[in-house]
Amino acid sequence: MIQVILWDIDGTLLDFGLAEKAAIRACFIRFGLGECPDDMLARYSSINQKYWNALERGELTKPQVLSGRFQEFFQSEGIEFSDIEGFNHAYQIQLGETVVFRDHGYELVRDLKGQVRQYAVTNGTAVAQQRKLDKSGLIRLFDGVFISEQVGAEKPSPDFFRAVFNHVGPIAPEEVLIVGDSLTSDIQGGNNAGILCCWYDPEDRPLPQGLTVHYHIQDLNQVREILTLSL
Repeated sequence: MIQVILWDIDGTLLDFGLAEKAAIRACFIRFGLGECPDDMLARYSSINQKYWNALERGELTKPQVLSGRFQEFFQSEGIEFSDIEGFNHAYQIQLGETVVFRDHGYELVRDLKGQVRQYAVTNGTAVAQQRKLDKSGLIRLFDGVFISEQVGAEKPSPDFFRAVFNHVGPIAPEEVLIVGDSLTSDIQGGNNAGILCCWYDPEDRPLPQGLTVHYHIQDLNQVREILTLSL
């Protein structure tokens, strides 16, 4: 019987893509960089994902990701801009200003409160994630929040999940479910921790090779069915 749910935030409960676009555009205006059209945003998103993937593989540190992605982005776009630290700081704050739930995620977490223990597990920065959790109201629903920057380790590292379970307390692995959209951080991390893994995949892509996916869902509300089946 599932007793604990570990929720990923960006791309799972919240629409990260919309928040990312709004934050970049707001920062372009703030720093006098003009417009940031969709094609430019798409190129930034690709660069950003590349850096976060490298972080998950242990190839880069968080500071290297936060500065390197913008340095590469501005250089690739031919934009002369040197205040990378200031831009990144403003970007982190702006990320928390756009909160859009996926699949009525707030209502789902709210309805499950009291039925299972629920925790946020995220690789985002403390500034951005805390603002999102506060503004979305999720902070009042979760039993705990684990942000990699505060934990000192990133998903999918076993160290991240050890920190989580040190707080959660003794529990059987088959009683814990992680729900996330990322195969490389959420599902790989869940596999490393030996817990149940639910891949949130609205696009309904083929199951990956080399990873164990216990549940493959296209709508977050399917988690309700998973909990019913686990009784």
